[in-house]
Amino acid sequence: MNRQSMCDCDMIHEETVSRVRAAMPDSKDFYDLANLYKMFADNTRVRILWALSCEEMCVCDLAVLLGMTKSAISHQLKSLRLSNLVKYYKQGKVVYYSLADDHIKDIFEKGFEHIHE
Repeated sequence: MNRQSMCDCDMIHEETVSRVRAAMPDSKDFYDLANLYKMFADNTRVRILWALSCEEMCVCDLAVLLGMTKSAISHQLKSLRLSNLVKYYKQGKVVYYSLADDHIKDIFEKGFEHIHE
């Protein structure tokens, strides 16, 4: 860090610190948020989530789309399911996956908006 970006005083702005402390979420919320973002740290999971933001799909469809094995896709879907990012339903022998809710799609839209600035 260069010298210009460091605070060069010992004064504490108590009112500011108090306001931020009062608004600060619980530690568990930060832990949960960090875990959510960990799910977005893997390229395969991100591509799966993006595909599911377009349309619900089965494991076979995702495997063909992403050029991966069904086993590899299933492994990633399990992580996404345990993180409550995707949901599924069965129709006969086929299991269809979709995003758990619209918040995930919002995260993608904001993320792409940010990287394309």
